[in-house]
Amino acid sequence: MRPWTDGWTTCAQGHRHWGRAGAAGLLLHRTGADGQEVLLQHRALWSHHGGTWGTPGGALHAGEKPEDGALREAGEELGLRAEDLVLGEHSVDDHGGWAYTTVLARPARSIEAADLRLDGESTGVAWLPVTGLGHVELHPGLAASLARLWPLLRSAEE
Repeated sequence: MRPWTDGWTTCAQGHRHWGRAGAAGLLLHRTGADGQEVLLQHRALWSHHGGTWGTPGGALHAGEKPEDGALREAGEELGLRAEDLVLGEHSVDDHGGWAYTTVLARPARSIEAADLRLDGESTGVAWLPVTGLGHVELHPGLAASLARLWPLLRSAEE
């Protein structure tokens, strides 16, 4: 049975969002050959904003901390485990009555996209250079959050 928090809600700004208790996602980043890279999944066409690139994430369960929800979703969607990751800063996109928390993380071990297990919510996963994100269609929520996320990624790189 699905938790009551799996469902649509409308925020104070009039936007429709998935996750009645809010949502969270994991932004995994590393230093690659050409600079900072982020691990994004290509969302299945049937999903909300399907066909875009975004973070693994989804609805929080009742009383669940955002970092726990982000870890749970990364596990469900990509097969990542808590011990695979080192959690970092959080960024909250608060819409009034609904919020999405992006949890930054670094790999605790070598993580290659080809080794990850997809659960059907996405059609692919890839490490994308931060400098090339303008060349792919990003999930609108992620695209709108980039200005807030850039300083966190830069400070995590140092």
